Amino acid sequence: MKNIWKHIINIAFAILLVCVLTAAFLLGSSSRKDIRCKGVTITVTDSATNQFITPQEIRKFLEEEYTDGYIGEPIDSINLTRIEEILDSKSAILKSQAFTTKDSLLNIIVTQRKPVVRFQKSYGGFYADKDGHLFPLQSTYASHVIIVDGHIPLKLEYCYTGKLENDEEKKWLNDMVAMVNHIEESRIWKDKIVQMTVGEDGELTLVPREGNEKFLFGQPDDLKGKFERMEIYYKSVRKDKGEDYYSLVDVRYEGQLVCR
Repeated sequence: MKNIWKHIINIAFAILLVCVLTAAFLLGSSSRKDIRCKGVTITVTDSATNQFITPQEIRKFLEEEYTDGYIGEPIDSINLTRIEEILDSKSAILKSQAFTTKDSLLNIIVTQRKPVVRFQKSYGGFYADKDGHLFPLQSTYASHVIIVDGHIPLKLEYCYTGKLENDEEKKWLNDMVAMVNHIEESRIWKDKIVQMTVGEDGELTLVPREGNEKFLFGQPDDLKGKFERMEIYYKSVRKDKGEDYYSLVDVRYEGQLVCR
């Protein structure tokens, strides 16, 4: 008999708990319906590194494309997914997050794409990030990265955004990004090499920040060997002959360092 009463009491307690939680949820939902958005805070997490996107531009994107509005609207009615879709469609934005808080604010956090190389073509140019994602140059800001010009073997439309589909072009781009990453990760070359020019034959010429020398590098391969030969030039040949003695240094071939 005691077990039956104990069982009944447990069921009654469970029902009461469910009722309380349901009431609390409904009360909370009801109260949130009365909370209206009074403002927006926008944070660009990496603005110290790049300034492709500003909070003012993000506000403008929302004013033009998020037609439902948010200021003065119930915070539960704001379509956060749609806001993120709008911002993520912008070429220089890697990822956005939108959420509301109990202080009646819409909060937006944006992370920009981080370019590692800039390709300059006759009609303009474009950046590539470490994953090979391409996006156009921005009119308001230029990132200080290595510039590649000349006969760039990428057939892209103006303002192209995204990954390459052609396998041959994709391989070339991946090789170039790998080479740029090699330079950026090097204590010696990071601040030395500022430009690479692609010749008609596809071979690269490297231009350092200082000095008259240009380095015939060839294809973006054998990075370790070629940069070691460049290092030998700076430590031995240039030191003996002086910085203006040679104008062209060929490091294309294993075991050879040809200066002209």
